[in-house]
Amino acid sequence: MFHYTVSTTKKIDEAIISLEKNLKEVKFGVLWTLDLQGKLQEKGVAYNQPYYILEVCNPQEAAKILNINELAGYFLPCKITVYESEGTTKIGLAKPSLLVSMIDDNELKSIAEEIESTLINVLEKTK
Repeated sequence: MFHYTVSTTKKIDEAIISLEKNLKEVKFGVLWTLDLQGKLQEKGVAYNQPYYILEVCNPQEAAKILNINELAGYFLPCKITVYESEGTTKIGLAKPSLLVSMIDDNELKSIAEEIESTLINVLEKTK
């Protein structure tokens, strides 16, 4: 699978607050949060599911990755989604190791696997 997703009993806003706190503990920050439902409705598009996309980054890791290969910037920052599906809040991310594997660089893949492990632990702690 290209993603890792967990379910939680938390409401979306509670999940986002908890996620931000847990990310901070591992030196990741939220650069911005996109309220996709709100943005689509603002553009006149009917979409009635709450759906948030958080762009998250660890600046030291981002710099390390970009110093190895600038093409890795196409995959930065990492995205974490928080949304509701069938009455359950879901928190998920695209696996960085799979995205970076498109560049075919073993050093990058190793770093991406570490980042992926860190972010999966954050999702598990957040649920």
